[in-house]
Amino acid sequence: MEKLIPFTINDLAKITNHRSGEIKFGEKMIVIPPGIDKINFIKESEAKYVLLGIPEDIGVRANYGRPGAASAWQSAIKSIANIQHNRFSKGSNIIILGHINVSDEMRQVENLDFNDIDDRSKLSQLVEKIDKEVSHTIFTIIKAGKTPIIIGGGHNNAYGNIKGAALAKGKPINAINFDAHSDFRILEGRHSGNGFSYAYEEGFLKKYFIFGLHENYTSKSVLDIIKKLEDRVRYNTYDSVNIRKEKDFNREMITALDFIKSDAFGIEIDLDAIPNIASSAMTISGFSVEELRQFVSFFGEHKHAAYLHICEGAPDLDNSPNNNLIGKLIGYLVTDFIKANIEPA
Repeated sequence: MEKLIPFTINDLAKITNHRSGEIKFGEKMIVIPPGIDKINFIKESEAKYVLLGIPEDIGVRANYGRPGAASAWQSAIKSIANIQHNRFSKGSNIIILGHINVSDEMRQVENLDFNDIDDRSKLSQLVEKIDKEVSHTIFTIIKAGKTPIIIGGGHNNAYGNIKGAALAKGKPINAINFDAHSDFRILEGRHSGNGFSYAYEEGFLKKYFIFGLHENYTSKSVLDIIKKLEDRVRYNTYDSVNIRKEKDFNREMITALDFIKSDAFGIEIDLDAIPNIASSAMTISGFSVEELRQFVSFFGEHKHAAYLHICEGAPDLDNSPNNNLIGKLIGYLVTDFIKANIEPA
C-alpha cells in the first residue's frame, strides 16, 4: 500500500460538524495513527469495515466518458463523517484507511485526447497502473479479515476489486453489478467499460450478474457474448422490470442472489443507473434511489458479500446548489450496507 495517502485525525476533525448533544460518525470512526503498522492495526481492530477512496476518472476518460468521478471520495467522506452515530449505525464500525494517490496519473491525463490512438493507449496503461494499486490494497484489507467499502473513481476499478478479493480468498469470486451498462466490453485496453470482462478473462471472476441493463445502451455484440456464457454471466434489464413489468424487482433480486451466493461476491454499484445523478453517462430513466438502497441492503445481508464498491458518481459535474447530494447518497448506501451486513445471515 505504498501509494496510499492515510486519512488522519486532523482530516476527520476538519470535515466533522460538531453539535452539542449529538455524536457524529466523524467523532467515532477510526483512523490509523502515524508510525503504526497499518496491516497489524487493521487486523487487530474490532471495526469490520475499511473505507477506501479512489479519486480518479482516468478509466472513464479512456472509455470516451466525461471526467468528474474523481470528486466523489471527497464529497462522500464529508457526508459520512456527519451521519449520526446511534443505535441504528455506529461510526466505530469503520476504519477510514484513506485514498490511493493517483495525483501523478491524473496530471498525466490532463492533455490527453481519447480520440487519438496513441493517447488512448497511454490512458489504458495508466488504468493498468491503478489496477495494481487497487488489487493490492483490496487483497490486503480482505486478507486482514475486514470488508472493504470502496468509493469513487470509474467502474474500471471493479477489476482491481475483483482481482484483489479473488487473490485474498484463494479462488475466483462472483459479482453482482447494479448498472445501466454491462462493462463487459471487448479486451481493447483497460477502461471503465471492460473491468468485468478483463477479470473474467483472467480467471478472477467466476459468475457475474448484471442487474438492470438498459436495452437502448447495450450492443448486440455484448448481448451475443453474454448469451454464449450464460452458465456464468447473466442479466436482467431495467426495461423488463420497471417499464414492461414482465419481471418483479424483489423476485429478480432473489434470482440474482441464487446465481452468485455459493461463493464470495462483490457488490458493484454504478451511480449512472440512477436518474439525474451527475456521472459520466447520466440517465433520465432508471431505478429509484429507494430501489438502489433496498438492493444494497438485500445483497449486503448475505454472509458471502465480500465488498461494496460505489462508483461513477461525479459531484464536479453537478452545477446545482445541491451538488453535495451525491456524497449524501453514498453515505446512505454505506450505512445501508453496514446495517445489513454487520451480522450477515
